[in-house]
Amino acid sequence: MNTSLNYAYYPGCSSTGTSIEYDMSSRAVCAALDIKLNDVPDWSCCGSTPAHTVDHSLSSALSARNLNQVASIGMDSCITPCPSCLANLKTATHRMEDEAFRNKVNKLLDKPADTRVSTKSVLQILVEDYGIENIRKKVVRPLKGLVVGAYYGCILNRPAELMQFDDSEHPMAMDNIMEALGATVVPFPLKVECCGASFGIPRKDVVMRLSGKLLDTAHAIGAKALVTACPLCQMNLDMRQNQINHANGSHHNIPIFYFTQLLGLALGLTEKEMGMNKLCVSPRTLLDAMANEETIKEKAA
Repeated sequence: MNTSLNYAYYPGCSSTGTSIEYDMSSRAVCAALDIKLNDVPDWSCCGSTPAHTVDHSLSSALSARNLNQVASIGMDSCITPCPSCLANLKTATHRMEDEAFRNKVNKLLDKPADTRVSTKSVLQILVEDYGIENIRKKVVRPLKGLVVGAYYGCILNRPAELMQFDDSEHPMAMDNIMEALGATVVPFPLKVECCGASFGIPRKDVVMRLSGKLLDTAHAIGAKALVTACPLCQMNLDMRQNQINHANGSHHNIPIFYFTQLLGLALGLTEKEMGMNKLCVSPRTLLDAMANEETIKEKAA
C-alpha cells in the first residue's frame, strides 16, 4: 500500500444535493484511511449526460475546465465518487488526444486544456491504490449478518478501453470490499445492467421496468440490500422504489446503500457521519440486526 495517497477531489453536482450522503461517506472513509483529498477549487459541472448529447466540444470543455483547476493546485491525479462525472472527465481527455478536436475545445476555454491529469473513481483507488487486504485490516465493526448484492450499473466499468478498471462484464471490486467488511455477498447476475438512468424524467416507464427487474432479482437471490457506486442508480432504486412497487405490483423494501456508507460503518464511523438518515428506504432493520449481532458476539467473548 502507498502510505501517502494524495488526490485532487472532484465531488460533482449530485454530491452537493441528491447524493450528499455519498460525498459525506466518501470524504469520511478517506479520512479514516489517511487518504488525503484536496478539493478542486472553483469546480463546475462536468456536463454529465445533457452536454455530450448536445455538443461534444462543449461537454469536453466543461470537463477540461475542471481538469485545469486540478492542475492549478499542482495535482496530476483526480478522483471522483460519481461514474458519470468520471466518464465525462475521461472521455474529454481521450477526445482531446486529437489535435483538431482539442483546438475546438480550447476556443471555449480561458486557457488551453491541461490533458496531463489522470482521473479515477473513489472505488478504483480504494481497490488498486489502498488495497482490499489493507481495508480488511482496518475493520473494527464487521458487517456480520448483512446479506448484500453489489450493483455496478452500466457505465462504471464501460467502455472497458476508456474506464480501464475491473471487468466490464463481471466486476468484483465492490463484492470484494463487502466480503472484506464481513458481509455475506450474494452473486448479483444483473450487476452491470442499466437501471434506466436519466430516463426517470422523460420515460418513467423505462425506469419502472428496468429498476423493477433489478429489485425483483435482488429479492429472488436473497439479498437484503444492494450497494452501488453511482448516484443515479442509487436514486432510481432507492427514491423511486415506492413508485416501482406501485407500477409493478411489487412490495420491495430493499435498502440501497452507497458502498462507502457500509465501508464507513465497518471502519467504526457513525451512522450520522455516513448519512444513513438520508436514504429513502429505511435501513433501520438491517442496521439494528447488525448491531444485535455485534452485541451477541461481545457477550460471547
